[in-house]
Amino acid sequence: MRIAIIGAGAVGGYYGALLSRAGADVSFVARGAHRDAIRTNGLQIVGSVQGDFTVHIPAEDNPAAIGPVDVVMLTVKTYDNASAFPLIPALLGPDTCVLTLQNGVDSANDLAGVIGESRVIAGPTYVATAIEAPGVIRQTGSHRRIVFGEVFSPLPTVSPRVRDLAALMAAADIHAEPVADARIPLWEKFIYLAPFAAFTGAARKPIGAIWGDAEARATFMEAVGEVERVARATGIDVAADIHDRIATYTGGIPASTRSSLLIDLQAGKRIEVESLPGSVVRRGREVGVDTPIMRGLYAVLRPWSMGQ
Repeated sequence: MRIAIIGAGAVGGYYGALLSRAGADVSFVARGAHRDAIRTNGLQIVGSVQGDFTVHIPAEDNPAAIGPVDVVMLTVKTYDNASAFPLIPALLGPDTCVLTLQNGVDSANDLAGVIGESRVIAGPTYVATAIEAPGVIRQTGSHRRIVFGEVFSPLPTVSPRVRDLAALMAAADIHAEPVADARIPLWEKFIYLAPFAAFTGAARKPIGAIWGDAEARATFMEAVGEVERVARATGIDVAADIHDRIATYTGGIPASTRSSLLIDLQAGKRIEVESLPGSVVRRGREVGVDTPIMRGLYAVLRPWSMGQ
């Protein structure tokens, strides 16, 4: 199976390295110093649960140099979609599917508007990795989980292409979970992630500072409820106990945990404000659900959308 990964960063680079190490034919569409280092020295994975290792994977800035593949994995930040989406057509063959692992719940629909619904599969990923230096990715936790499946199938089922890709991932020691309807896990992560990103970003503090304050903790969980109501009004059958599950999960993660939005904000980079709190606000308006807490946080963060 030939795989092209658009974005060789912390997420795409790590998964691409695992897949290549397991024998898959992987190529990166990448740019800048990270691409140059991969070309010169290979991609180094450090701190990994599999042990430190280096893989040599082609890294091209022009997707035409790769050509049609079986699977495209889209792992760039959502604010890079305007430049990433035009790279995809050169990678498409008659049966190519595109798996988006981006944050939020907008990516699959946005992507379908460019390449058509039939090619799109999607899902959330749970992974703790970071670029330590050009050509070097450090795993900072043990998670390496991808839950994915069809998004636009009229009769939700685990399709053969999802099943085959999940088997390949499992052989690469990626914890792959194929599902019949990817919208449910996407929204279940979003119900947590949008408030987590918005609160930590607005406060400029890791989750412990919020969870340790009774007023902040209660307001955080009210925001979780806002996003859950938007999900249900949208017709997404998320778990009945999702609110309690998020409370338990959030109370159990390390107090030092920062959202990727906060990490980018503190680094002066662009932030995914439109695909996280912004998406909650827009979707809430569409389905008639008020989201006052998320709307306030969106307003606070929006001026920083382009970084410093």
